[in-house]
Amino acid sequence: MTRHHEPFVKPALIAVVAALVVGCSPSGGLGPVPSPASTPAPSVDHGPPDLTPAPSATPSDSASPVGSPEASPAASAGPTTIVRAYFYLGGELGTAGLVPLLREVPETRAVATAAMNELLAGPRPQESGGREITSAVPDGSRLLGLSVDNGIATVDLSREYESGGGSMSMAVRLGQVVYTLTQFPTVQAVLFEIEGRAVTVFSSEGLILDGPVGRANYDDLLPAIFVDRPAYGAGLGNPARITGTANVFEAAFLITLLDGSGATLVEVPAMATCGTGCRGTFDVTLRYSVPAAGWGTLRVWDGSAKDGSPENVREYPIWLTPAP
Repeated sequence: MTRHHEPFVKPALIAVVAALVVGCSPSGGLGPVPSPASTPAPSVDHGPPDLTPAPSATPSDSASPVGSPEASPAASAGPTTIVRAYFYLGGELGTAGLVPLLREVPETRAVATAAMNELLAGPRPQESGGREITSAVPDGSRLLGLSVDNGIATVDLSREYESGGGSMSMAVRLGQVVYTLTQFPTVQAVLFEIEGRAVTVFSSEGLILDGPVGRANYDDLLPAIFVDRPAYGAGLGNPARITGTANVFEAAFLITLLDGSGATLVEVPAMATCGTGCRGTFDVTLRYSVPAAGWGTLRVWDGSAKDGSPENVREYPIWLTPAP
């Protein structure tokens, strides 16, 4: 699998990024059908996400490996917990960026540790479904420790984590960890350590980390319209709740649901709390009709301010469910 993809971070790097990421349409090979337990729950801003509990009240999580990275959720024995790990979904300028994937792991109170171990294991080939999902985290990176105190997660990683790659790769791997840990409502920011040493300057690229960093520090790693829930390839409730952030012209964009044949099921306008140069949040609930459960596509996009043509189109597979 590709682990050192260096995607778009800032406008000045457009030419580099264009040569690295190319968009393509979702296809088959998406892996096992999500179980009902993986149906997304409220956004991280509105309570526990994706049915994942908050990190254990115990300050320190065990850093032992959790499960096999290639194990199918359907093959899991006994109670399980759903966590999410954030990787990078390739695409054209404005559509590439971080993307959440759900992972089902053996039930544990150390959910933050489980999520980090899934992130370090990297994306699975069957999760891409023809799309380019990569990780900037180097092979061999290990979780040495993790604690949560007063909303700050302190994560200790092995020296491999800051090896190789350029400034873009470094920013992406930091963002992946920050987004993975801040999925939990009780974590607002992250402090990094390498081999037990507090990090103030990250890697030979000299990225300054002079305190806890949160999601807002990595807005440049997001597509213009970022759907955080549902996750890529997750089950979609009915009615469906779709949440995330966007930075588009006049904060307005559209959400389209397509069935397995590509026919439009529903298309609704959406509005972020901020736009045209600032990133705002959105939270949209919609209903759709399908005769039976099956794969479909979630598409978010906006119309060009010049001629109304579609732009910033991001789409990925979701599991559609009939209304109760």
